[in-house]
This record gives sequence, structure tokens and C-alpha cells, in this order.
Amino acid sequence: MAACGYISAANFNYLVGARNISKFASSDATISFSFGGSDSMGLTLRPAPIRAPKRNHFSPLRVVCVDYPRPELENTVNFVEAAYLSSTFRASPRPLKPLNIVIAGAGLAGLSTAKYLADAGHKPILLEARDVLGGKVAAWKDKDGDWYETGLHIFFGAYPNVQNLFGELGINDRLQWKEHSMIFAMPNKPGEFSRFDFPEVLPSPLNGIWAILRNNEMLTWPEKVKFAIGLLPAMLGGQPYVEAQDGLSVQEWMKKQGVPERVTDEVFIAMSKALNFINPDELSMQCILIALNRFLQEKHGSKMAFLDGNPPERLCMPIVDHIQSLGGEVHLNSRIQKIELNDDGTVKSFLLNNGKVMEGDAYVFATPVDILKLLLPDNWKGIPYFQRLDKLVGVPVINVHIWFDRKLKNTYDHLLFSRSPLLSVYADMSVTCKEYYSPNQSMLELVFAPAEEWISRSDDDIIQATMTELAKLFPDEISADQSKAKILKYHVVKTPRSVYKTVPNCEPCRPIQRSPIEGFYLAGDYTKQKYLASMEGAVLSGKLCAQAIVQDSELLATRGQKRMAKASVV
Repeated sequence: MAACGYISAANFNYLVGARNISKFASSDATISFSFGGSDSMGLTLRPAPIRAPKRNHFSPLRVVCVDYPRPELENTVNFVEAAYLSSTFRASPRPLKPLNIVIAGAGLAGLSTAKYLADAGHKPILLEARDVLGGKVAAWKDKDGDWYETGLHIFFGAYPNVQNLFGELGINDRLQWKEHSMIFAMPNKPGEFSRFDFPEVLPSPLNGIWAILRNNEMLTWPEKVKFAIGLLPAMLGGQPYVEAQDGLSVQEWMKKQGVPERVTDEVFIAMSKALNFINPDELSMQCILIALNRFLQEKHGSKMAFLDGNPPERLCMPIVDHIQSLGGEVHLNSRIQKIELNDDGTVKSFLLNNGKVMEGDAYVFATPVDILKLLLPDNWKGIPYFQRLDKLVGVPVINVHIWFDRKLKNTYDHLLFSRSPLLSVYADMSVTCKEYYSPNQSMLELVFAPAEEWISRSDDDIIQATMTELAKLFPDEISADQSKAKILKYHVVKTPRSVYKTVPNCEPCRPIQRSPIEGFYLAGDYTKQKYLASMEGAVLSGKLCAQAIVQDSELLATRGQKRMAKASVV
């Protein structure tokens, strides 16, 4: 699942609307957010959710609140592979003199890079442009003490590097695992849902096949059979086949394989919007096949968890604490203004907006690709490695939070696929997340996508459109005119450039982490790694970036010695 939004080391502002309202207000605002100015960094959890037994999944007007035990992930091939990669940093020979590595961007990619470099005995110096950690998982506290986020973040069982990271930090208990299901709204039956339930007693891929076969509301048997036949080449061809489908959109691939259009309409519009915030006519089929492969090949791959609170404090701060405990540094309000070069075209320093000059033995850009392209030195723009980045462009996305005056009943303790033309996924965070729990009021967090036509629209327009769609999902509880549930307040977070847009033929343009510029590296979900635009992709890219730097450490140390010697002569 992709994450919405970004925080970077360059001058890209969020467009955010925050309102306490009795009626819709007007105008957007560009706001600088405060992390240091919010309440105590410590977390006080609200009362735990009331537990209720499971009920028939077709009953409208219901709430089920159940957290499930952490699934057994440790024996999966991908988890073991990720754990081994983590162990190589801790086991690597200690350097005689730690390298100073300057890293731009404190999102998950930058934090991961810094964490694993610190594990290897080096000194990361992490620079974040804003005063909040997290990048695409950043969040802010409003004047009422309520948190709002850049996106609705889901942690899958098929995220082995993320799951290892939680374990390495000792925070596995901060993930709230939900029942192993995927739940879709039924547009033709307002207020009702259809489920794909994965039985715990079956191994993969049988549990996934069973979930599909048991669901008769969304696909007919002939459609299931044709879809299964269409998928056979992917099942038999493995990863080489999956990678070869990068040139086709989801819609093109479905047509080529003879899959009925209704399969795309019923399932893959929602899945495409959830994965990359765009529709199937734009999304590369490779993205869908990678997700299906992970979900079908790992028993708990599609099982979902919510973080138990706001990401900056509950996920990012433990990483920062770990980095600092090993001698690394993390600096907020440190925006990169310019990449300064030596005569030979290598990086001399990062010049910050505040006038500070940051020098190191190596340099990493862990910002979104759009930021890198803005700050790319002219001397580098003719290099094919950097030229190919032009194909990679961030996709716009909008995240909406609405606080209502009552507890909505027609919801689940889970992520829900809206199947709305305007909305992607949503959740009642007052139920799914411990820190956001409320016994009396619901807070819906919704991903508004595709957002390209809406990113410049007013917050009022977005909220009105959202309420019209919610009236279909909650016909007995919400109306567009608020004659039923009333809005107490809302926050709208607009991100003009989020994760890279995974369109056909962009896979060859994704760069490896080691650039052709000696001592300069990249990290970010857009760089080459097998999990595409996701939190898992960001964390893995950071590990691969750190791995490249550790492999190059002797070369970088020698380069640093020559630089020092040259400086002393001058």
C-alpha cells in the first residue's frame, strides 16, 4: 500500500486546510507545521477499544473492534532475507574512523539509511527541511490535540524489511493487527460491504484462492475462471514475467489476457487507487502483479496492521533515538539550498538555506524524486543516470480527516475500500487506532484519489464532494447536507507530488542507489528495489543505500584522506 504525502529537504510546501466549523469555510492556506511546538513527546494512550464479537458480515449498522495477535512472519523467505541484510550491518568490521555521511530527507528512506549506517559503525548526519519527521508518514497535532496525517498508512505482513525494523527497535507491540480480510463497499448496495476472508487454517496460496472463491458478491464464477486463466502466465512465469509486464497498463493487460472488463471495474479500480492513487488505465500492470504475488505467496502477506498512534512519535522517534544512541545526528529545519561541487564534479558540500555548509565523506539524497530533480546540479543533467529520472514524477494525492458529532455504526475495525470514483480507501480511526480512539465520535480518514483534477480545488469543494460520497457509504447516518451526522471539524492535506507515478515503462528509469558520481547516493521508494512505491520500498531502499556505502567505505575513506591532505596544503 502506498503512503501519501512527503516531507523533503527542499522548498515544497503542503497545502493544508484545517477548520473548526459550523458551516464550510473558505480559502486554502499554506502552513508551516510545528513538531517541537506540539505536546509532550511521550504518548498517553486513550482507553482501549471495547471488544465485540464477530457478526454476520452483511449486517449494516455495525462496529466490530478486535485486534488480532501478530502473525508468524519470521519463517517466511522474504523475512529471513530481510533479517540477514539487517544483520550484515551489525556484523560488518568496525571502521578505524567512522565515515561522516550527510543525508538529505528524514522520511522512512532517510531514516532507514541513517539507522543501518549507524549499525555499521558510521556517523550519519540526517538533515530534514521541516520541523517534523516522517516524510510521507508525517503527522501534525492541531490546537485541540488531535493528530492528522499525510496519508492512511497500512503495514502489511508482506513488508519484511518494515517488520524487521519494528523488531530491531523493539516496537512490534505498536502494530495493531486486524482480521485477515479485504473489505469492499458495494456501490450498487449503499451501506453494504463484500469481504474476502483469508482462513487461518490454510497455507498460501490456498487461503487467497479460498477467499476469492468464497466471495460471490463481486465476481461471478465465469469471471473468476477467466481471471484465473489470465493470471496463469504470471503464476508460471514468475518474476521475469512480472517485470516484462511493465510496458502494459492494468487495463491493457486485462484486455490482452481476455479478462472481463467487470473484473477491473469491481476489483482493480479500487486496488489501483490504493496502490498508487491512479486508475487502471494509467497504472503499470507490474505493480498489480507484484502485489498479487506477495499476497498469494505469503500466508500473511495481505494481513494488515495499523500503527497504534501518530507516526512521528510512534515510529520515527524510535529510529532517531537509535541513530543518536550510536553517535549519529538528526537535524530538523535544515533545508538543502544547493548541492555544491568540486572541480571534478563530485559533491563538495550541501549548502543549507540558513547558510550552514555540511561536509562529509559521502552524501545521500533521500528526498522524493521531484526534489532531487529541482536541486540537481547542471553539470550532472547530461548524465544518462540522471536523465532517466525525467520519466519519474510524483503523483498528487489528498488526505482528508473528518471528525463527526457522533459514533458512526456502519463501519469496521479495518481498512475499507470505498470503490467510489473520488475516494480510494478509508478507515474510522476512532476505532482502528488506540491513540485516536473515541467512544462517542468517529474520525474518518480518507484518501481522495485520483487527485490531479482536485489538487487545486478549495478545501470546501473537496469536503463537499467527500460528503456526497460518504452519503452512499453511510446512507442511514450521513447526508451531503449534514442533516444527519454533523461535521465538527476537518483537515485536508494536499500533496502535489507524492510517491512516483507507476505508469508503464518507468521501471528502466528507476536508479540504483549508487550513483555514477563518486560519493553520492540515492534512497527513496523510486530507486531500484522490488517493492515499488511503498513504505516497504522506502525502508528497503535505505538499507540498499547503506549497503552500497558500507561496500564503498574504504574508497570513501581514502577519498576523504586525500581531501583533508589537499585542504591542509592549501
